Amino acid sequence: MSQHQPIIGLTVYGPQDDKGFNIPHEYVQGIVEAGGIPMLLPPVGAEFVARWLDRVDGLVLAGGGDIDPSHYGNSGHETIYNLDVNRDLTEMALARLALQRHIPTLAICRGMQVVNVALGGTLHPHLPEIYGEQVEHRVAPRDPVEHSVRVTPGSRLAEIMGTRTVHTSSWHHQSLDRLGAGLKAVAWADDGCIEAVELTANDRFIAVQWHPEHSIDRDPTQQTLFRELVKMAAATAAAPPPAAAP
Repeated sequence: MSQHQPIIGLTVYGPQDDKGFNIPHEYVQGIVEAGGIPMLLPPVGAEFVARWLDRVDGLVLAGGGDIDPSHYGNSGHETIYNLDVNRDLTEMALARLALQRHIPTLAICRGMQVVNVALGGTLHPHLPEIYGEQVEHRVAPRDPVEHSVRVTPGSRLAEIMGTRTVHTSSWHHQSLDRLGAGLKAVAWADDGCIEAVELTANDRFIAVQWHPEHSIDRDPTQQTLFRELVKMAAATAAAPPPAAAP
């Protein structure tokens, strides 16, 4: 790790059931073990987003509850849960500005969906109605499940993880439908569900539908995502500022 230990912004869940802001500890573990300094970004609206991004070297858009379907022109579904207006507004603004600035970003599960919607894409509201039950992406009531994912050879994701077959911990009931501007799919479950996307014009962006933080202790390939994020953030922070115009 370079002398500059990069600061990684990490989005968190909004208050639920009278509890305060929170985030599963595995996200923090993944950042710390990769050599980054985590900084928690609470869902308080878009007001602070630009100043946060002035101070961080990288960003993790974490998983969590569903995005309000009004953001992608859908009427909703009975299975949608844990809607959070402030979190949606905060993370949509974070995603747009971070991508505009090419800030190294790792988007996980909900985070990948946030980026897709922020770029004009849409979501499947409930996967079993689209892909059936060939692959379980979440088991009742709302528990994670493991399944394999096929990664496109030659993709940035395949390069980072060093494999074309990833064994994932999955915990979602929605997925990407129409891709947002500039996104391309690079990984799929066996049922055809999109499991990872990249940006054609931004190689500092990684997005996966599964939860790598769930299995970093037992599967070293999952920690490579956090290591790559911190590596990119350190390199970006160490780069000299652009020359001033004459």
